[in-house]
Amino acid sequence: MHADDFGFGTQIRKSPYFDATVRWGATGFSVYNHMYIPRDFGNPEQNFWNLVNDAILCDVAVERQVEITGPDAAKFVQMLTPRDLSKMAVGQCKYILITNAEGGILNDPILLRLAENHFWISLADSDILLWAQGVAIHSGLEVSICEPDVSPLQLQGPKSGQIMKALFGDEIMDLKYYWLREVELDGIPLIVSRTGWSSELGYELYLRDGSMGDALWERIMATGMEYGLKPGHTSSIRRIEGGMLSYHADADIHTNPFELGLDRLVSLDMEAEFIGKAALRRIKEEGVSRKQVGLILDCDPLKGPNTTFWEINQGVETAGKVTSAIYSPRLERNIALAMVAINASGIGTELEVVSASGPIRATVVEVPFYDPKKSLAVA
Repeated sequence: MHADDFGFGTQIRKSPYFDATVRWGATGFSVYNHMYIPRDFGNPEQNFWNLVNDAILCDVAVERQVEITGPDAAKFVQMLTPRDLSKMAVGQCKYILITNAEGGILNDPILLRLAENHFWISLADSDILLWAQGVAIHSGLEVSICEPDVSPLQLQGPKSGQIMKALFGDEIMDLKYYWLREVELDGIPLIVSRTGWSSELGYELYLRDGSMGDALWERIMATGMEYGLKPGHTSSIRRIEGGMLSYHADADIHTNPFELGLDRLVSLDMEAEFIGKAALRRIKEEGVSRKQVGLILDCDPLKGPNTTFWEINQGVETAGKVTSAIYSPRLERNIALAMVAINASGIGTELEVVSASGPIRATVVEVPFYDPKKSLAVA
């Protein structure tokens, strides 16, 4: 297909890799952060096996960056998140939550610290640029906030390290999990980090000049061919296996960190004030009425991910909803993330899921479903 065949308008943005992904076989797109993201390169199950056995290259330019600079940048960034950033070094990345005054989650991005007063917030799917600019107006802090010309690619899978070594040389092998480095590739300016949305070994390459998108994509694919690199898309199968959240599906503005078991990302004892601190303290004291769990669904293999939230019943009572469900060919079972009432959240609890094709028996299990210590990603 040709890029124009999709009939897209100009109000939803295309990434610098858009034409390359169409050339390399993208047949379907979704919209994320007002931008097109490839969601189909043919067979999602094959995409999963490509990821877990070899490596895939994904256009994730939809992970827009909110750039925060200025003398008060560090203080301002700490205002946005309940995670304690006091020990965050230059060159380090952290998974954070951005919360509102009620303790609701507005985004679950990766924070990158490029310099003492230079941060990027690498976004999930919500308008944090607008939130940050609004917060800054009355903060009394000296900061500049913008969306820079930065577009990430994800190179993920067990062979991603070998491909990175072929691209950048032996020294890239020193890059630790959740750290970043400024590099160039054939004169293309990049930030490279050991991060990704796959639960596998992986890297993100943040292009700092959108005009070079095509050249970067082709260079990586050409180098990766001998290692089995394939064009791909973020794998719903693998991320659900790994218990990774998808914002707007598994979490939203009405979800708080404690319901997700993300207490480690909330530091109520630190001196710094952050938005939502009082609310999160109250929520912790009172306890939550629902929590996220994993489910095994006892039915024929699902044909694809759920496209609506499925109601969950416990007896005659409504107990919650399935937020993400998929068939895992590796585990040979249907797995799901769900938000359920506390009294329905115990391991081994049997529940009934109401799907479009009828009722499904479900059992609550531990999450993640695979590689719970994330040893594959950290390796």
